[in-house]
Amino acid sequence: MERIAPIFAVRDVETAMRFYRRLGFAVRRYPGAEYGFAARGRIEIHLGMAREGQHGTSSAYLFVDDADELAAEWESTGAEVHAPEDTAWGKHEGALVDLDGNVIRFGSSIA
Repeated sequence: MERIAPIFAVRDVETAMRFYRRLGFAVRRYPGAEYGFAARGRIEIHLGMAREGQHGTSSAYLFVDDADELAAEWESTGAEVHAPEDTAWGKHEGALVDLDGNVIRFGSSIA
């Protein structure tokens, strides 16, 4: 196995791509489909049009060098960010909720 790319269901692919672009991701649309990609470094998230009646959220976990730095960066865009907190399992973790309710949890080691 080489890598994994979570697929987030979104109500509008163009709106979702604009949101992820604000977060620092490079985005591109898959030609001829309601589907897009958001990439940043080695991280890739696929953005697929939600099907009729589809509900619930997807999530992904990002291992980062500095959770506080990433939280501040994403908060500066107006995104919904839950500030990082220390956990019992040795991580300093926070979360971002996108416009469709998908959650990206992110964490760094406790210094």
